[in-house]
Amino acid sequence: MFTSFSTALSALGAHSTAVDVVGNNLANLNTPGFKASSVAFYDLVTQSLGAGLGETQVGFGVARPITLRQFSQGGIQASSGPLDAAIQGDGFLVVRNQANQIVYTRGGSLQVDKAGNLLTATGEKIQGWTEVNGVLDTNSAVGDIVVPVGSLKAPQPSTEFSFDMNLNAAAPAGTKFSTSIEVYDSLGSSHIVSVNFTKSAANTWDYTVSIPDSDVVTPPAPNVSGQLIFDDGGRLDLTATTPPDPLTIPAGELTTGAAALELNWLLANGTVPRLTQFAEPSAVSANAQDGSPAAQLIRVGLANGGQVLAQYSNGQQIVVGQLAMASVRNPESLVSIGNNNYQLSARSALPAVGLPGTGGRGTIIGGAIENSTVDIAREFTNLIVLQRGYQANSRVVTTVDELSQETINLKR
Repeated sequence: MFTSFSTALSALGAHSTAVDVVGNNLANLNTPGFKASSVAFYDLVTQSLGAGLGETQVGFGVARPITLRQFSQGGIQASSGPLDAAIQGDGFLVVRNQANQIVYTRGGSLQVDKAGNLLTATGEKIQGWTEVNGVLDTNSAVGDIVVPVGSLKAPQPSTEFSFDMNLNAAAPAGTKFSTSIEVYDSLGSSHIVSVNFTKSAANTWDYTVSIPDSDVVTPPAPNVSGQLIFDDGGRLDLTATTPPDPLTIPAGELTTGAAALELNWLLANGTVPRLTQFAEPSAVSANAQDGSPAAQLIRVGLANGGQVLAQYSNGQQIVVGQLAMASVRNPESLVSIGNNNYQLSARSALPAVGLPGTGGRGTIIGGAIENSTVDIAREFTNLIVLQRGYQANSRVVTTVDELSQETINLKR
């Protein structure tokens, strides 16, 4: 009878621990990326009473329960944070905490500090790859991701330009048509390149490429001339056409003081000519050039797949970083250390770090947050069941106490 005290007390302790787990789950109902824990009870060894072989067995109660963290998928919810990240599937973001330890998280509320480091909401540094000199090498070791906060993007001098256009085949000889495009020098100053076409004969157009005289120190500005030959189907004959030499402006001649402009006019996209000659009005349908002026960084955002994008004032978007992900074969063995972070335990398999969406790792969705996996209805149900269990075992203690008093009173 008196073992009932310890049996009931063990149950009270076990149910109290279970209530603590439920309370922690409910407390993190709105914690992004939080994974709910469940409780597993198991009994203690039993004792056999009497001479029988286990005919009467009485247990010694319940052991301290085991908590199991359930790494199930949480709901994905769109957010307004440009750097928010949600993981869909297995895996964790790799972060480095203030103690310089590598830990793992599913929390995707990211931010940037004044030095440009990409951080979690609690200050851990996100690990991945950073673009260096225009190269993003995802085959190298992971490190802190640093974005170019407040930086000025250097200008990109133009080296080539192109027009997708049609020249009117029905136009008489002597018909003129012109178009232009804006290009940039090494200092980011713009220059207008003009191309003038004159129909000299059937299926033949002469052209001249030039820039304004005011753009050079010693006018007149140099120009390049040539001839375009079309076949009877209106297709540009690249072999018969006079190849356009690069439009070259000698170094030091530009009034801006920039380096020489050397421009190539691309008449074809691979082997497909960009120019046609049909009996339609002469017109340009598209143009392109590869230069850009200097630009200020406007914002940094996270795209799907974990790419960190920098948007500049000239409209360009450049990939400046890539988030890494780690997969652990037995994530239930990870130890929670607070701040939505986990660290490896002695039972954990070694994590495999790589790009999202590869090697069994999940994908990263930008501009979204993974919700907590806590089910409030299930937790309230568990809370009621655990409360009843606690009350029942407290009743056992009361009953055993009354029986003890009756036994003591027998000797009086």
